[in-house]
Amino acid sequence: MRLKGLIALAAAAAFVLAPAGTPSVSANPQLLATVGPGFTIRLTHPDGSAVTKVDPGIYDIVVKDLANEHNFHLSGLGVNEFTDIEAIVNVTWTVTFKDARYTFVCDPHSAAMRGSFVSGNPPPPPPPVPAAKKLLLTVGPTASIVLSNPSGKRVTAVTAGTYTITVRDRSKVHNAHLVGKGVNRKSGLAATGTLTWKVKLSAGSLRFFSDRSPKTVKGSVRVS
Repeated sequence: MRLKGLIALAAAAAFVLAPAGTPSVSANPQLLATVGPGFTIRLTHPDGSAVTKVDPGIYDIVVKDLANEHNFHLSGLGVNEFTDIEAIVNVTWTVTFKDARYTFVCDPHSAAMRGSFVSGNPPPPPPPVPAAKKLLLTVGPTASIVLSNPSGKRVTAVTAGTYTITVRDRSKVHNAHLVGKGVNRKSGLAATGTLTWKVKLSAGSLRFFSDRSPKTVKGSVRVS
């Protein structure tokens, strides 16, 4: 009995010595997310510094959504958490960050209200897809067909690649017919209007002509 009493006394002493409010050793690190009341959105550490990189692991995201026209949307590998746009709320999300890139935005204003950070050492992002080059193919209103650059200058040679070709068919008699390696596109003979073709041009000859008068209303360029 005396031994049991000593054990209980030691446990009580340990409880008294533990300072009140001491965080548990298993508590997750916190990040603070704020959106509004103006057009601001932030993700910070508890000391107020902006989050740019964190270690992978489990985190508590303490969210303060202070505007009924914005929301806080956190997304990335394994994470997709968001508040309602019309709600003003305080909420805590428990998330697991992996070796990846993460983004936070206000969905209605994502072009201006956004930020990002990395967790650990994610692989590099893929290279951007090159934007399609542009050409202008015009037929009519007279018996003529011209391939030009967006500024209207006639082209005689182009480099291989993906192109967006704006077709301006201004003739009810002629049409625009484009033929090359892997390319065969045409507008209607009796139709007029503006079309957009996305084509991949390969090395070789690219011909354009009217099906009504292919021997006289024609042209060509070299693709290299």
